[in-house]
Amino acid sequence: MAKGPVLIDLEDDDLPAESVAEAPPVPDVAQPQGQAMQAAARVVTHRPSALAKWFWGLALAVVGAAVSVAAWDFATALVARSPILGWTVTGLIGALVLVALIIALREIAAVARLSRVDGLRRAADEALAAEDLAQARAVTDRLTAFYKGRDETRWGRERLAERAGEQFDAAALLALAEDELLAPLDAAASREVEAAARQVATVTALVPLALADVVTALTASLRMIRRVAEIYGGRAGVLGSWRLTRAVFVHLVATGAVAVGDDLLEPVLGGSILSKLSRRFGEGLVNGALSARVGVAAMEVCRPLPFSKRHKPSTRGMVKRALAGLFSKG
Repeated sequence: MAKGPVLIDLEDDDLPAESVAEAPPVPDVAQPQGQAMQAAARVVTHRPSALAKWFWGLALAVVGAAVSVAAWDFATALVARSPILGWTVTGLIGALVLVALIIALREIAAVARLSRVDGLRRAADEALAAEDLAQARAVTDRLTAFYKGRDETRWGRERLAERAGEQFDAAALLALAEDELLAPLDAAASREVEAAARQVATVTALVPLALADVVTALTASLRMIRRVAEIYGGRAGVLGSWRLTRAVFVHLVATGAVAVGDDLLEPVLGGSILSKLSRRFGEGLVNGALSARVGVAAMEVCRPLPFSKRHKPSTRGMVKRALAGLFSKG
């Protein structure tokens, strides 16, 4: 047999001709959606069922009763065996109970202070809606008393006291209070929000561990909301911080603010170029931008006066200040 190349002729005249124009389009790269912040929002806004509440409530009651009885039996048995050691342990148990009561009282006081802030904001809204100067003056007096012990508001309180008598309508008086008392607090709260946004963006972009971005987003949001509340005078405790965090995320989910659009990163990136970024880096920027949105909502919830149009923080501007250092347009 002769050796050499063999030509095989296929009968493909009946096959349809294909062209490049008819080829299916290349699928677009999935754009970052801020999965960490959206997962954190789902965790915070999840409401347990009534059956789950009863289960955990009863379980806590049973465990508490068992621990109390065990501690009592342990202390009495120890007193019978060694009175000195037994009374020492009994004193330690009493001190532990006393500290727990103090913590509970602090939590109650923190919730009461948050309620006081809510009352101020509602009263201010009512004064503005009714254009009631007398009610606005009452709100201003309450606000001045609320910040009486804060050194950073001393100059503003003095200025407000000097100029309050010159205002003859509710909007002007509350705007003056906003300028003199709340402007420095707004600046401090904005810095906290920007720092939290940078942290979430950096961890998401650089740490590849599973769930690390979700945990960071949730803890950073809790800490940020607590710090914002403290800046405005809320001094939220553990339960108060969780309550505030849930209120903020519920508001964001209800208004659709926990959603991603190119407008989130346009101030930083200069346009819709998310598809040109690496997936991880894009997720970091989006999560940081969503954290800034959460921070703005926290400022609105924790502030004792509603924002006027002149002082309302811009989410776009805050995103630009927080994330501009993490991305170079060049």
